[in-house]
Amino acid sequence: MTEREKALAGLGYDPADAELAALRRRARKLVRLFNQTDEESPKQRQKILQELLGACGKDCCIESDFRCDYGCNIFIGDGFFANFNCVFLDVNTITIGSNVLLAPCVQLYTAYHPVDPVERAVPVEYASPIVIGDDVWLGGGAIVNPGVTIGSNVIIGSGSVVTRDIPSNSIAVGNPCRVIRKI
Repeated sequence: MTEREKALAGLGYDPADAELAALRRRARKLVRLFNQTDEESPKQRQKILQELLGACGKDCCIESDFRCDYGCNIFIGDGFFANFNCVFLDVNTITIGSNVLLAPCVQLYTAYHPVDPVERAVPVEYASPIVIGDDVWLGGGAIVNPGVTIGSNVIIGSGSVVTRDIPSNSIAVGNPCRVIRKI
């Protein structure tokens, strides 16, 4: 298995691997170009997103400043909006449904480090996918941790840290994020 295949399989991988480093350089170049464009260049922005992301549906809008690790592991449905300063650490896949809204400073993290300090000292990392359903709104500054699935028709409150799955038709808030009401 390549280091990239290991990362996508949720196995320990070497982040210094040449293939992964080349993919990160490619993404950083495209992200830099994207962040240098403005709202007066919608076609150019869409072209860059189509090249950067694994998939990007119709009416996909991401505001600058946007950051990601690889881009190619991000799959977005139709009618997506990400406000300013969102960060997607897409070592593993980030799958986002249709009609999803992200407020400013939302962070989606698929990568994590070992708990054992001896293992953490070795250049090994892990990653687990994030899945976000349709018709979801993540409030400002929300953080979604590795391996989390957020169902459809969900609202995540501002500043929440989502550490476990959130079922469909829910409003969830807090640190750690928990369901407070069904919709």
